[in-house]
Amino acid sequence: MTATAGACCSPIAREPLSETDAAELAALLKAVADPVRLRLLSMIGSHPGGEACVCDLTDAFDLTAPTISHHLKVLRTAGLIGSERRGTWVYYWIIPRQVARLGELFTPLAEPAVTV
Repeated sequence: MTATAGACCSPIAREPLSETDAAELAALLKAVADPVRLRLLSMIGSHPGGEACVCDLTDAFDLTAPTISHHLKVLRTAGLIGSERRGTWVYYWIIPRQVARLGELFTPLAEPAVTV
């Protein structure tokens, strides 16, 4: 006995992804597949107030400012973070829906039924 396909499994196990969905999700996965970008995303998301100034991020890395900017641009282009310039600084925040798509891809909606 198995649970119904739509109620038991993560989206990736319910049915094959469409070409469009696979391309969109691959872009998100590629964006976070770098340790620096994954750390930046985590730092932004866990920063008090839900947003972080670039000045709060750069000191955590032994990288040049242009390299950090490149990684932030990759995250922005993937739609995982948003940004706004305020004076001389740029502030970043997570786009919850996009980040949630990553988690939903592999998170079961319910415990799978045991096959007998």
